[in-house]
Amino acid sequence: MNAQRLEIIQITSGSKELDKILEGGIQTRSITEICGEFRSGITQLCHILPLDRGGGEGKAMYVDTLGTFRPEQLLEIAERFGLNGAEVLENVTYARAYNTDHQSRLILEAASKMVETRFALMIVDSATALYRTDFSGIKKLSARQMHLSKFLRSLRKLADQFGVAVVITNQVFAQVDGSARRQIKPIGGNIIAHASTTRLALRKGSGEKGICKIVSSPCLAEVEALFQISTEGVTDVKD
Repeated sequence: MNAQRLEIIQITSGSKELDKILEGGIQTRSITEICGEFRSGITQLCHILPLDRGGGEGKAMYVDTLGTFRPEQLLEIAERFGLNGAEVLENVTYARAYNTDHQSRLILEAASKMVETRFALMIVDSATALYRTDFSGIKKLSARQMHLSKFLRSLRKLADQFGVAVVITNQVFAQVDGSARRQIKPIGGNIIAHASTTRLALRKGSGEKGICKIVSSPCLAEVEALFQISTEGVTDVKD
């Protein structure tokens, strides 16, 4: 176990302020959940992680359930860091999932690829979106949670077996409490909360700024960082 802990690598985010609160970046051998509302910077963060400059030294797997993956954005980010665009695209294995069963099958296919090739990062954007459409209605809640739990266990196995950083994005919903206050909560309830090693909540700030809060983590403080959202991914806020 200690040997595995020593092998943990941090995958950088593109923002020094964000990496600071993450103590270097997104950790390998763990599941990091990133949740937030529309235009909070989730997609930009997912696009910059495959271009890690922190020593991940492996390919990236990107499972897209929302149709938000844009290779042209990877090229813009590559130009920002002076990287070869063609090599960056070659380093990312992309798959589009169309339903929850397909999403689960892609994880099994990912495992077979990881046996043959070194991967450092696995992104599922979003882990929960298809569950909302495939299992709609209260009568299907139990089946949805069982299917989601099995899917998350598969991701946990990938992180442990192949030492990858697993990043899942999650959608949120608004809930009004007894005092009529609007609370933003992640989809998936306790099942996804318990499966995630680290939970990050993103929200939109003023202009093109975003705010990242560490909601829960076994080793990180519950603090916030301000970052900039752009076509070049996530950057530090410009003065």
